[in-house]
Amino acid sequence: MSEQETRVDDDYEKLKRRHLDVVNAELKEGEPHVLEGEGLSPSPGSEAPHILRDRIVQALRTVYDPEIPLNIYDLGLIYGIDVTDGGDVAVRMTLTAPACPVAGALVQEVHDKVRGTVGVRRAKTELVWDPPWTQERLSIEAQLELGLL
Repeated sequence: MSEQETRVDDDYEKLKRRHLDVVNAELKEGEPHVLEGEGLSPSPGSEAPHILRDRIVQALRTVYDPEIPLNIYDLGLIYGIDVTDGGDVAVRMTLTAPACPVAGALVQEVHDKVRGTVGVRRAKTELVWDPPWTQERLSIEAQLELGLL
């Protein structure tokens, strides 16, 4: 590797670390983090909660953990999805570790996916630490993908 390539790589790593510190500036290790907002495509009529929940699960399966090449739903990072008849949604999620370097960005991405799901009137996304995440939360699909089965 040339000296210039090494310098560029070092500069990139410094920039990346600085960016991650800014993303997580508002998150303190072990503290809950809550985002709330209006849905971007609320349904004019009432929709069955189970249909909306299925849509949300599909949207969350497009969000990937940056360190483990699996979606956050199959990783077991989603602890609960509560949907009311009126389209209000509350999501409880966690991370694989409290010191996750992209915690703020991942919670924001989940919140944006939920808010963007057709039929969501209002969304609340909460990052929780209790109970702590363990490998037992992995779906069968995730276990197969990681070679644990």
